[in-house]
Amino acid sequence: MSDEVISQREGKVLLVTINRPQAKNAVNKAVSEGIAAAVDELENDDDLVIGIITGAGGSFCAGMDLKAFAAGERANIPGRGFGGITEKPPTKPIIAAVEGYALAGGCEIVLSCDLVTAGDTAKFGLTETTRGLVAGAGGLFRLPQRIPPNFALEYALTGAHFTAAQAHQWGLVNRLTPAGGALEAARELAQTIAANAPLAVRVTKQVIKQSADWSTTEAFDKQRSLIDPIFTSADAREGAVAFAEKRKPVWTGK
Repeated sequence: MSDEVISQREGKVLLVTINRPQAKNAVNKAVSEGIAAAVDELENDDDLVIGIITGAGGSFCAGMDLKAFAAGERANIPGRGFGGITEKPPTKPIIAAVEGYALAGGCEIVLSCDLVTAGDTAKFGLTETTRGLVAGAGGLFRLPQRIPPNFALEYALTGAHFTAAQAHQWGLVNRLTPAGGALEAARELAQTIAANAPLAVRVTKQVIKQSADWSTTEAFDKQRSLIDPIFTSADAREGAVAFAEKRKPVWTGK
């Protein structure tokens, strides 16, 4: 993994930091490759339950590195998309911890995450139209799923910023903190989730994400195929036994 992205383990949590503060963490090819590698680490390590992605230097991500783009570099990874995550987010949950700017592709990385914490001075926006571009990394269909569609359309067309307080009011931001507190809030939320059974956490995300496309008649059958193995898992038995014995469960991820 390049120096542009720093990955560090905190128990069952993987913290991923975009590390180009001099460029407000704008995404070039190296950043996309680094995030993709971190996503692979999260996915493939059974000891990791959840990830956090954030930016160094007080800003989340200002979007695509326009200087690199003008020079002919592309920040998309085949099969993974912009930032190495927008077309193929991890199956395990991931939290975006946002300070400063999360604009254009940076906002689209946030929208690829499952949960969001933000400092109260953070700003979001799909600003591509102001640069002759289109938000092609999922923002145009994900933003209307996370905030009221009429506001999503307005902000996508105008390229204007919206505030963390607005994002919290609309439901995009889970935890709104004083400026500088987003990462700590993300750590607390991640640790709470990581204390639960890993298989159950992963499948819970899977059902919620996939069920948006299920019809009412097929929903329970599709859900059953995903959750039945959980009910026969060693962790399910451990959860019941630990409850009966009045102790904390010891999860094995099996």
